[in-house]
Amino acid sequence: MDVVVIGAGQAGLSAAHALRRRGLSFVVLDAGREPGGAWRHRSPSLGVESLHRIFDLPGMPFTPPPSGPAAPVVAEYFRAYERAFDLPVLRPARVRSVSRSADGLRVVAEAGGVWDARAVINATGTWGAPYVPFHPGIADFAGRRLHYAEYRGPAAFAGQRVLVVGGGNSAIHVLAELPDAYWVTRREPVFHEGEFTEDHGRAVVARVAERVEAGLPPRSVVSVTGLGYTALARAALERGALVRHPMFDRLVPGGAMWGERFEPFDAIIWATGFRADLAHLAPLHLREPGGGIRMAGTRVVREPCLHLVGYGPSASTVGANRAGRDAVREIAALLRPAAQPVPGVP
Repeated sequence: MDVVVIGAGQAGLSAAHALRRRGLSFVVLDAGREPGGAWRHRSPSLGVESLHRIFDLPGMPFTPPPSGPAAPVVAEYFRAYERAFDLPVLRPARVRSVSRSADGLRVVAEAGGVWDARAVINATGTWGAPYVPFHPGIADFAGRRLHYAEYRGPAAFAGQRVLVVGGGNSAIHVLAELPDAYWVTRREPVFHEGEFTEDHGRAVVARVAERVEAGLPPRSVVSVTGLGYTALARAALERGALVRHPMFDRLVPGGAMWGERFEPFDAIIWATGFRADLAHLAPLHLREPGGGIRMAGTRVVREPCLHLVGYGPSASTVGANRAGRDAVREIAALLRPAAQPVPGVP
């Protein structure tokens, strides 16, 4: 077929919509058993009223209820979107490898399915690759250790003192819910007031794009934008939880040490972010000496038949729609120069 899309989150569905409009043959392979992408795995304690804005998928507005858990609401929106546009999503179809073939790229799934495509759009995001940095004594800590991806709300930590590590929005979510959390970051967090302007947004995207265009690993968007005073941040602020402490020197069985000062903890939550989930692309040998993948827009420089959406500057809901559309436009020009949007397809 013309294109295989890997992943059915926001970036993958946006790309699928654009492919449908262009009249290209395609399939979407999704590792999940149900629609919803990474949202299906978010903590039930994260409510829709606490979300950053979830940008509409193209052609269908997102109209959430005023309250309730976000995960099932966003997952149902994705499900409805797949049905409304009759998108060919196959699941569960976790991709094991992508390699070069005579006419393009070969995609192999764990269940044994094989697809040969003239181009691939990778939209696997980051949720499948949680990141925990090394710290001295990390293996010695005797309490519970978990990444934010495993966090399912405050009930499991009742009566416990919890060390929260990380300076992003995931840490803010945890701090807003845990009554006795102790927050540490490597750098002083920077909060901003008000909404980002369009000009500011473009500047942020440009700064993130500079790295991937140079073949360097992408930085998170929040590392460039700073933290906003969201509903969660204000809740944490009101209860006095936004008290940042410097990073500890080492972990010990019962807690953490700052020089000779000891603080006891029952659990550690690593709100330390994610990395791009790209292990299945290893057969293509895309990494540059700087450790990243050199990009030209959404296209991989070393493999012109491969586009990454939801990577680098498009690793956010605001950038995913545009990235999917841009990738499909370039693929259409490469595969079928005369391909145009199909009349009557929204």
